[in-house]
Amino acid sequence: MAGHSTEIVRKPRADAVRNRERVLEAAKAVFSAGGSEASLEAVARHAGVGIGTLYRHFPTREALYEAVYRREVEQLSDLAEQLDNAPDPVEALRRWLRANVEFVATKKGMVAALALVAHASTELQAYSFDRLTKAIGALLARAVAAGEIRADISAEDVLRALIGMCYMHDQAGWQTTALRLLDVFVDGLRLRPAHKATTAGPKPARDKTKPTSGRVKPKG
Repeated sequence: MAGHSTEIVRKPRADAVRNRERVLEAAKAVFSAGGSEASLEAVARHAGVGIGTLYRHFPTREALYEAVYRREVEQLSDLAEQLDNAPDPVEALRRWLRANVEFVATKKGMVAALALVAHASTELQAYSFDRLTKAIGALLARAVAAGEIRADISAEDVLRALIGMCYMHDQAGWQTTALRLLDVFVDGLRLRPAHKATTAGPKPARDKTKPTSGRVKPKG
């Protein structure tokens, strides 16, 4: 009897978890698209739940935006850990940075609402900056240790470059431009030992036994 009662309690909890995840996934898609259709009603329709269900999980617009934001940061952090075992450390770094373009697209659809709650926005920025720089740092360190990329760039440098590439474009199709610039950026970090050997090798020593001009000055 007690076991039957426990099962009845657990089932709606599992449904609630699934509904919450469906809402968050739908919100990511809707906010990434942006525009006038990025409403909470559109999120509920996309998730296949009623607007009441959405509000039970996220009583305010800001609460939903914050949950989506944190979920994206956590997923990027998890992805960095998964890529730690990838065979090519440079391609692992590239793949992680490309995943960030999706995160920025979602964030662009929420930035105005997040700014409405200044303290929450500041805390979220600090939270995301810490998690993302740690993720980049681990991927960078692995690529540097493998001798694949230059060692004079920090995780903060990479993150700021990524933000710049994404936020300097607001027109339709900006993601394509950002991804192209990202590839150029990552390729620019690569070390090319063969090229360095041919362009920066030691200069040959001058033979001091030979005269410096065609004319020899007579002695005396």
